[in-house]
Amino acid sequence: MLPEFRLESYFGVWEFKARYHLTASDAETLAINDLLAMADDEDRRRWEELRLGYIPTEGTPELRRAIADTYETVEPEDVLAFAGAEEGLYCAMHALLTPQDHAIVLVPNYQSVESVPRSICEVSGIALHERDGWNLDIDELQALLRHNTRLIALNFPNNPTGKIIDRQTFAQIVELCRQHGVYLFSDEVYRGIERDEGKRLAQAADLYERALSLNVVSKAYGLPGLRVGWIACRDRDLLARMVKLKHYLSICNAGPSEVLATIALKARERILERNRDLAAQNLRKLDSFFARHEDRFEWYEPDGGCIAYPRYRGSEGVERFCERLVEDAGVLLLPASMYGSDLLPTPPDRFRIGYGRAGMDHALAAFDAFLS
Repeated sequence: MLPEFRLESYFGVWEFKARYHLTASDAETLAINDLLAMADDEDRRRWEELRLGYIPTEGTPELRRAIADTYETVEPEDVLAFAGAEEGLYCAMHALLTPQDHAIVLVPNYQSVESVPRSICEVSGIALHERDGWNLDIDELQALLRHNTRLIALNFPNNPTGKIIDRQTFAQIVELCRQHGVYLFSDEVYRGIERDEGKRLAQAADLYERALSLNVVSKAYGLPGLRVGWIACRDRDLLARMVKLKHYLSICNAGPSEVLATIALKARERILERNRDLAAQNLRKLDSFFARHEDRFEWYEPDGGCIAYPRYRGSEGVERFCERLVEDAGVLLLPASMYGSDLLPTPPDRFRIGYGRAGMDHALAAFDAFLS
């Protein structure tokens, strides 16, 4: 039995009611006409002549080719499309894990990365250490391994901290998995939006034959309305097991969404550059905002993605502060309780703020007025 998804329940109350969604985890979106303007002649024809029937469970051949082109070693047959990243995560965990297995997941995390495997088997947490700039200790990870460890689940750039571990540490994790025959589940939904592109990590599926790279057009691409995600993995037997699970869930994606997602992936450099530029501009605005209010907040610049996890210093506590902010000023933030973990302690005084969307000036003006 899965527990209540705290973050999604909170959004269910406030996401479309709050005037300023200042905790959004996605980049600024596009209108359909703007996306179609990026299409080549063939994809424009496919869009205009599309019949609204079922499409292949694995994803259309065109989408799978476009996804594979974003990797170094992945073939279209190594790609399985899903209705968003959440369905991919669910299928992967159920295809991989049994009650006799053990899994290790990163903390803090997006809740389903922890809750889904915990509904199947025993799970341990590996911490991103707040006191150490959200770094991961490779020795701690190695000490958590057991004879029945089946899976290690990571997420970089991380939600909610924006942390990207260094390439050497990531390579050590891959090698640790290879030595012990452990699968590596790598949530890469924010890859492509890094403050320093030199920090960008390789995609796990390119590095390791037992790696699963999870991605989606929702976050870095800013196209969550398409509900198109995927897993790239060179273990095709595992992909086949996931297909059988998908038959009980979405069966297949929406055809129009896959055509539009294909167009976006082919135009990825243009879209990602636009979103990186907007995130960089918004980060500078957040730098100035938090400098004005350093008595109330502890700020840092995240490495990548479009969310950060600053500290609130106020005596009333971050939960009450976020509640008052959305009720009185219409500014939505995510308080620390949304990132609580059953595996390890998590900071009780932080909140998630987003910086990937347009309209930052208006949101920060309302935030400023509330603080004043």
